[in-house]
Amino acid sequence: MKEPHLVQKAMDRLIPDIQGYGVPHADVVIEAIFEDLKVKQELFKSLESKVKPQAILATNTSSIPLDDINTVLQTPERLVGIHYFNPVAKMQLVEIVKGNRTDLSVIEKATSFVRKIDRLPLHVKSSPGFLVNRILMPYLLEAVAMLDEGIPAATIDQAMVEFGMPMGPVALADAVGLDVCLSVANYLGKYFNSKIPPRLTALVEKGKLGRKSGEGFYQYKKGKQVKLKQAASEKSLEDISDRLVLRMLDEAFACLREGVVTDGDLLDAGMVFGTGFAPFRGGPIHYAKSKGIAELFQQFVKQRQQRGEKVETLKKWESSV
Repeated sequence: MKEPHLVQKAMDRLIPDIQGYGVPHADVVIEAIFEDLKVKQELFKSLESKVKPQAILATNTSSIPLDDINTVLQTPERLVGIHYFNPVAKMQLVEIVKGNRTDLSVIEKATSFVRKIDRLPLHVKSSPGFLVNRILMPYLLEAVAMLDEGIPAATIDQAMVEFGMPMGPVALADAVGLDVCLSVANYLGKYFNSKIPPRLTALVEKGKLGRKSGEGFYQYKKGKQVKLKQAASEKSLEDISDRLVLRMLDEAFACLREGVVTDGDLLDAGMVFGTGFAPFRGGPIHYAKSKGIAELFQQFVKQRQQRGEKVETLKKWESSV
């Protein structure tokens, strides 16, 4: 919201409650602290005895499975994921995450709540990264790996903007926060054996966290990116976008195989409304079908083999749809 009167109206509806006096009266309590399992568990353990019996306990975690968090609760069936995306004011999608022990009535209440605040609920299975971040993180890490190979950030971002993304992956990582990206990547790495590019770790250790700190992969002044002259790249924009999109497709097909969502249409909707995946391309699965799954898989195999990586068989893609 840019209009001052609308901003003021929104602010007037907020009631700061640092001491938590309103918790016993709340119908929905949403936790949105940093990604640390033990800290989240401690918070929910303290909240459980304070909230009324019919209240929803919800977490906005971006990567931690609910069945890891709810082990400390006396009533684990009350915990549900209500996961928003940044920027919250603009992104319509909200993931409704169901753990193995989440009660169906809680899912229904959470879904109703999300619809009442004019957002699009997407039901996903509780698994590391859920849907959107599970697919998005390998894409971001692949972009950082390309930086380590000497491909300029501006070139990488230009390639994906021309593909149809609202912003490139390097700028997106800066916007999300490199510390957040690293935290999620480290957590997902425990499950999927993903490699963390050295540059990402090094920047976080130096306190260069992206836009919020004034510097990350780019430099920022008053919250706006400073335009610097970039070196030329030997890679074509198409080669860059192909590599990044194929990495995303591989993870998307994995999510379908594992039942993170029930079908490809829901996956496509999640990626379009949760990340801004080029809408005119219809989402990752629709894009793959339109281009030919077998043909795209062969491109993916060639790319991975050039880097000495093992690639799963084509059946892993085809059996997902």
